[in-house]
Amino acid sequence: MPDIFGVIADATRRDILQILLERHLEGAEISVSEIVARLEISQPTVSKHLKVLRDAELVTVREEGQHRFYSLDPEPLEMIEDFVIPFLSAGFETEVSVEYLSESGEPVPGPDSDEEVLPEGVAAAAEGIGRVAARAEHQVKELVARFRLRG
Repeated sequence: MPDIFGVIADATRRDILQILLERHLEGAEISVSEIVARLEISQPTVSKHLKVLRDAELVTVREEGQHRFYSLDPEPLEMIEDFVIPFLSAGFETEVSVEYLSESGEPVPGPDSDEEVLPEGVAAAAEGIGRVAARAEHQVKELVARFRLRG
């Protein structure tokens, strides 16, 4: 798999990803000819960039006759998000206050209260997710430290 940072470094590929994101949010795919029309660049250029995005597993393609329809696969971008988030929050000391509200907007007890906030099974799942998130954060920090050592 190519280096995802190198893949998204290209402005044309970022433009294509933006178009694919718009369609992804609509639950739709897009043809190569539609991308060509939106970006006003040649079909061979768009196809070349789509191949790079396919190789990076950022897009999926569905063939229908001679037409190809592309969809965004955002999962590989999560790696970038995991890498960048610590940098975005570095040096910020923000005090956060939390108020727990029901779906109707009514205040509900928070985790510090004696009242049960989540059913037992849901609370256990949330705790597991928290552990996984903490492990992932630790791994990202280790990667950042390695990058600094190599730099």
